[in-house]
Amino acid sequence: MTETDTRAGFVALIGEPNAGKSTLLNRMVGAKVSIVTHKVQTTRARIRGVAMEGQSQIVFVDTPGLFQPRRRLDRAMVAAAWGGAADADVVVLLVEAHRGVSEGVERILEGLAEIGEGRKVALAINKIDKVEAPVLLGLSQKLNAAYDFVETFMISAERGHGVDALRQWLAGEVPAGPWLYPEDQIADLPMRMIAAEMTREKLTLRLHQELPYQLTVETENWEERKDGSCKIDQLIYVVRDGHKGIVLGHKGETIKSVSKASREELEAFLGRRVHLFLQVKVRPNWLDEAERYSEMGLDFKDGNG
Repeated sequence: MTETDTRAGFVALIGEPNAGKSTLLNRMVGAKVSIVTHKVQTTRARIRGVAMEGQSQIVFVDTPGLFQPRRRLDRAMVAAAWGGAADADVVVLLVEAHRGVSEGVERILEGLAEIGEGRKVALAINKIDKVEAPVLLGLSQKLNAAYDFVETFMISAERGHGVDALRQWLAGEVPAGPWLYPEDQIADLPMRMIAAEMTREKLTLRLHQELPYQLTVETENWEERKDGSCKIDQLIYVVRDGHKGIVLGHKGETIKSVSKASREELEAFLGRRVHLFLQVKVRPNWLDEAERYSEMGLDFKDGNG
């Protein structure tokens, strides 16, 4: 197989928060996944999932959800999402079938028009099992009237319906050329980020809406051990003492539960034993520290304005 036989390119998944982007990304890459990233200082410093489809390598850019920004972190996340879309070879807009054309979707359609004509943008209507067929047809017609999508897909990211067809189409749309990354390579730096995200997800699930943007997780140390296991030390930053108590929970029950769930997911992902140690630190101004944004793969300067 020569380089002229292969194809490779970046695909940005955009949409409102909770539209199913991460679920779709996980479904797309499946078990054959490489997690890679560029230097964290750049706006393209996203955690990427790499899917192989035939001789095509599809590098998915999992962007933050697009919403109306109110604070620095919000603005940096939205800037990162649009940066990912502007840099991608193909953009896929996810819209939840049961939410329809919300104000948020309307803003995204306006933003798509601003990042330039000629860009390949596909529409993926997600969670199709939640509405009847006539509603789906009406939503598709309304969205395609509002923007010139090159293709429309009806999918259920959670159940897998329509996902194969979308992945096959993307494989044919990314540019011809050599693969961008080696197959099945997981580098140290991105794995640190992935591990931090896994713990942050478990905290979010456990705490629900108590600390939405008030905490962040960083992998402080990653130590490979001779027995094949690894020791991971992570810091959880919160903005005030009261939040520390919430994260720790009564007699440390919350942090123990989060640690156990995160460790089990990491062990399943890495296929080996993991020793995970979590520490909670109060850092009142972490939302205004450039280093924290770099750790999250965001550009601190994008939070201005």
